[in-house]
Amino acid sequence: MMDKEKAAIAECMLFVAGEPVLITEIARAMELETAAVKTLLYEMETSYRDEGRGIILLVTEDTAQLVSNRKYVEYVERLLQPEQKKNVSQSMLETLAIVAYRQPVTRAEIEGVRGVRCEYAITQLQKLGLISAVGRKDVIGKPMLYATTDSFLRKFGMHNLSELPSLPDFEDVQESEEQPV
Repeated sequence: MMDKEKAAIAECMLFVAGEPVLITEIARAMELETAAVKTLLYEMETSYRDEGRGIILLVTEDTAQLVSNRKYVEYVERLLQPEQKKNVSQSMLETLAIVAYRQPVTRAEIEGVRGVRCEYAITQLQKLGLISAVGRKDVIGKPMLYATTDSFLRKFGMHNLSELPSLPDFEDVQESEEQPV
């Protein structure tokens, strides 16, 4: 039978640490033999698992760590990645696409492609962290250059920009959508 106070002390230390902790360090801090701490941790691990708790104890040969129960990962994802309440407008999507395919690009170059002003779209995309200023173009006036961010890649599930659909593939999709059914 595990000692509840010793288990509570170990649990508290592991919670505060947040990362894997060497069992020898836990033993040192608790002023116990390493073998006794290992036994305690294995008992705690079994108890957590049997109770179906949201936090479980993961004990390896050398370390122990409190981790979330994989059984509840869906709920954790919902909490940490809530549905976006702010919609990205069509103009923002168009601006983002131009930046993604032509980066680094200036505001004037984006406006040249879109045919309309895009100050608001650029500002909003920067606030969302999807694009950022990456320097200045070496021409008269030194306009700001914009490029996509790592957040853009994560948002669209890409590892790098080479995963963007090629423009001919995209044009085929657009043409098929425009044909009457």
